[in-house]
Amino acid sequence: MSAADPLTDFLAQRVLAVVGVSRDPAKWGTIVFRDLRSKGYTVYPVNPHMKTLDGAEAFASLSDLPEPVGGVVIVTQPRVTLEIVREAADLGVRRVWMQQGAESPEAIALCEEHGISTVHGVCVMVKSR
Repeated sequence: MSAADPLTDFLAQRVLAVVGVSRDPAKWGTIVFRDLRSKGYTVYPVNPHMKTLDGAEAFASLSDLPEPVGGVVIVTQPRVTLEIVREAADLGVRRVWMQQGAESPEAIALCEEHGISTVHGVCVMVKSR
């Protein structure tokens, strides 16, 4: 399998969740959410402290989403990323994209243990152009 396969497979998914959105429009989670939405993806914002983002209902956790997602973009601190990956694995999510700064060796290893296709070290906004 080539290194591009997980990336291409992730970007082919049309329904995604972004974990780590914020009320602050300058935060990366919100920027990623808006960027993917502008590119035609159905994107669910995930943050336990928000009710909406740009008119879209925000969800407290992945388990609260109204439908299964093709992939999860994680824009959180690495210690939080590990918890998100655990939840994703429990829910049967098959694809995770860890934005730069969100990844950790533990989270990547957990994805591998659960057979979750993982992209990290590159920006989803750049690669989805």
